Amino acid sequence: MSLALIMLCGVGASAKKTSTTDDVRIDPPYWWAGMKNPSVQLLVHSPQIRDAEPSISYPGISIDSVVRLDSPNYQIIYLNVSRSATPGKMDIFFKNGKESMTVKYELKQRDGVQPTPFSSADVLYLIMPDRFADGDTTNNDVEGLKFRVPVDRSNPSGRHGGDLKGIENHLGYIDSLGMTAIWLNPVLENDMPDGSYHGYATTDYYRVDPRLGTNEEYATLIAKTHERGMKVVMDMIFNHSGSEHPWMHDMPSKDWYNHPDGKLMTNFRLSTINDPYASDYDYERTVKGWFVPAMPDLNQNNPHVMKYLIQNSIWWIEYSKIDGIRMDTYPYAEMEPMAQWISDVQMEYPGYNIVGECWYGDVSGTAFWQGGNRLNAKSDPKLPTVMDFPTMIMANSAFHSDTQEYGKGLNEIYNRLSLDYLYADPKKVLTFLDNHDTDRFLLEKPSNLGSWKQGVAFLLTTRGIPQIYYGTELLMFGNKKRTDGDIRLDVPGGFPGDSHSEFTADGRSALQNEAYDFMSRIARWRKGNDVIARGSLKHFMPENGMYVYERSLDGKRVIVIMNGTDRTLDIDMSIYGEIMQPGAAFRDVVTGEEVTILPNMSFAPRALYILE
Repeated sequence: MSLALIMLCGVGASAKKTSTTDDVRIDPPYWWAGMKNPSVQLLVHSPQIRDAEPSISYPGISIDSVVRLDSPNYQIIYLNVSRSATPGKMDIFFKNGKESMTVKYELKQRDGVQPTPFSSADVLYLIMPDRFADGDTTNNDVEGLKFRVPVDRSNPSGRHGGDLKGIENHLGYIDSLGMTAIWLNPVLENDMPDGSYHGYATTDYYRVDPRLGTNEEYATLIAKTHERGMKVVMDMIFNHSGSEHPWMHDMPSKDWYNHPDGKLMTNFRLSTINDPYASDYDYERTVKGWFVPAMPDLNQNNPHVMKYLIQNSIWWIEYSKIDGIRMDTYPYAEMEPMAQWISDVQMEYPGYNIVGECWYGDVSGTAFWQGGNRLNAKSDPKLPTVMDFPTMIMANSAFHSDTQEYGKGLNEIYNRLSLDYLYADPKKVLTFLDNHDTDRFLLEKPSNLGSWKQGVAFLLTTRGIPQIYYGTELLMFGNKKRTDGDIRLDVPGGFPGDSHSEFTADGRSALQNEAYDFMSRIARWRKGNDVIARGSLKHFMPENGMYVYERSLDGKRVIVIMNGTDRTLDIDMSIYGEIMQPGAAFRDVVTGEEVTILPNMSFAPRALYILE
């Protein structure tokens, strides 16, 4: 190194130089005074930095240790930031023989704002930013990226130009729909050959993808979402990075990734993790194999890798004020290090909610990963919330089928919920009808909304935390047989040149407005409704296609009645006498009308009542 004075120039950026061609980058780009954990890892990247001797002279801060990795271009410094350390800028002095340089590093003041964890009182609205709305066309092509993939809306697998500004422009639409939180598919940089519009191939953990916006614009979006009383959940991926992450071209250490030669791919068989008879070979493939060739597997058993990822989560919470995290492909990462991640995050932010993607077809597999469960003899994974894939998998057939054979139609829902005893906390289960990785709840364009309304009503009134996939309210339909892009469609009106806007009532069809108004009515009624958020659930085994369940809390009740068939049902209501007696009067949330329970009642095809 030649003598230089280098000042770090901001989040995720290379350092400015005065008299050298060397670049210096430190992750995290800055930290905060007053964190509960005094240990801070600085990952320093600069040509030939490994063997330099660092020193810091700053009150309350000392160097605990220096780790010299395999690559000559990386060095890890572990700082001890005591409680007496005050915010300010410090000099990190590096000396290597006769050569030296100084780098500025900042300790910021925490503002004391604690996030409000998302919970069963919320309804999450899942958005794929690239496909929602393009609010800033100037960022569709960004100089400086390694792969400048052009926007091409005719390509379902390409970038379409949606961004953070587009979401910000339509917060009113989301708010009026009755949503209380938004979950964005990953927003961090994906500088990949194909553009990686979906966001799951991270190439910079401290930088928002510039085609979506800037870090500052992300923080602004969150602040404006908070102003409306809504929360934001950040999608993170710690199992793997993108194959074009700089680490893949210059690995800090030989064990930074699992199987860095890329010769072992995962088998996608999560059963090997909880299988008491699993072979080492099968387990190795599941947990340490690459997700796909473009997504190399990070080694969470490397303590330096895991510390980096833990600090990254804490940095984004403190910087942007995200209210929760959705962790992608949670079981594919190492169990014990990920449990430590949750503990460290919750140490700084008590009660912080994290939902893990645990894609199992059966309840026992999903429940295995929820913290406090009785099924996992290996470890307490500490994961507060898990995704209810078993319910999603059966949702289409359960609500769209007219068959009422045993185990079919709405019986599928009854049978599914009867296994909730496997969960440590069923109220902390993220329930959904579809998402960005699955077929749409509607496989084809509907001619009426009978079964659609029942699916949405169930989602918004059953136990757990409901998640709506963007476009469901607009009756988006399709499957992913051809390409994932077919279930990740653009919202008409969100992009320049669109012929109409479905963000407005005038631009929607009559059936779309019926759907939007229905979802909005139920979701708005759900806000602040403790009976739905925290109440107990009692349900009756469907008879002849009729499904009835009750939510109750502190003497208040909500009763949901669904005729899951395409025929009229005449029902002896004495079956449900323990929750509603003849003569009892209720208000129907769906229509606003009063409903009086009679000894015998007739229910039209696909009838739906939400009674309170």
